[in-house]
Amino acid sequence: MPEIVKDKKVFSLLEVTLSVRKTISDRYQTSFWVKAEMNKINHYSYSGHCYPELLEKNNGKIVAQVRANLWRDDFVRINENFLAALKEPLRDGINILFLASVSFDPVYGFSLRIIDIDPVFSLGELEREKLETIGRLKDEGIFLMNKTRQMPVLPQRIAVISVETSKGLADFLKVIEQNAWGYRFFTFLFPAILQGDRSVDSIVFQLKRIKKVKDHFDVVVIIRGGGGDVGLSSYNNYSLAREIALFPIPILTGIGHSTNETVAEVISFKNAITPTELGDYLLQQFHNFSVPLKKAEELISDRSIRLLRDESVRFSNTVRYFRSVTGKLLSENRNQVKSLVRTLGQCAVFQLEQANAQTADMQSRVVQGAANFMSAEQVTLMHTERQVNMLDPVHVLRRGYTITLRDGKAIKSFSDVKEGDTITTVTADGVIISAVVNLKKSEEL
Repeated sequence: MPEIVKDKKVFSLLEVTLSVRKTISDRYQTSFWVKAEMNKINHYSYSGHCYPELLEKNNGKIVAQVRANLWRDDFVRINENFLAALKEPLRDGINILFLASVSFDPVYGFSLRIIDIDPVFSLGELEREKLETIGRLKDEGIFLMNKTRQMPVLPQRIAVISVETSKGLADFLKVIEQNAWGYRFFTFLFPAILQGDRSVDSIVFQLKRIKKVKDHFDVVVIIRGGGGDVGLSSYNNYSLAREIALFPIPILTGIGHSTNETVAEVISFKNAITPTELGDYLLQQFHNFSVPLKKAEELISDRSIRLLRDESVRFSNTVRYFRSVTGKLLSENRNQVKSLVRTLGQCAVFQLEQANAQTADMQSRVVQGAANFMSAEQVTLMHTERQVNMLDPVHVLRRGYTITLRDGKAIKSFSDVKEGDTITTVTADGVIISAVVNLKKSEEL
């Protein structure tokens, strides 16, 4: 009962909460179906009870939030139904349709008690989101864009988006790193959350990091450890799907389930059911290159051996033919040389005989010509000698002529002498020395 304090009716907190509980109990006497997002399941293993955190969002903003109770027996039953229908247990971050009753406790406040959850609704929500995402990607013309990227002949440099402790990642790395053919791969892990509310932002964040260094990688692989459809809701998200579709290098997915494909798997360059299969796909790319290369190597080797063998036989035949032809040519040329030597000897002898005869005849003519020349020259010389003797000054002087000298030189002109000069006159029998007294030119005589 309320008490009166300074003329005021005052209720205790317990009285208020008990009144609220009675009002709610009277108003909500039956259970009803509610749809909401189960943000966190909050399962406590030691008690088996769950205290889910339920949300409703509008344009990404939380417009309602309630705490719920899911008791152990109900949780076990509902979880078994999910496993049977979806091959997936109850998880965080899924939309659910649940049967609930309203309760209010003076200590714990308002809550919803979850009595049952419809697994078919959760599956339908996933399918609705999937179809909406596919429709948007097709409207934008980017639905199959990543499938058009060029796959390198040897995809060796791999950017891996996964959880570091994921069994799927371990299986993938075992396949590619321990392959029996010695193929070499470079992998770099970009760790991300792969399911739950934060998975989309986490994966998109790592894709944007990889995009900045895309030239250092050939492909991107997204690897999850396995699970059913409910845990795959993130991979139908439009934001993630759009990032994959527009990614500049091929994206390969190995999310690890065998039910309907998610949007991310449909639009990726290559989807494998398991990480192991994804590793086998990459090895197959190497096989596609190495097997024809090996066959080409074997073909080149075989043809080279046959070519060398054929050329060896052809060379041997050519050598034998060459020896035969050259032997015959040498024999013929040897005979021709011998014949030419004989002919040359005979010609040389004949030429020498002719040369000797010509030399003797020429020698005779040279001797005769020299004698004739000497005789003619001797006559000419005698005649010249007589002329020289006749011109000797002694003979001229004997004929009454004289030679007049001045200073030992013959006087040849009137101008060679002047008055007072001493001149010498040479006769045949003596010398006369005179002094020039007077000079007269011929025209003055």
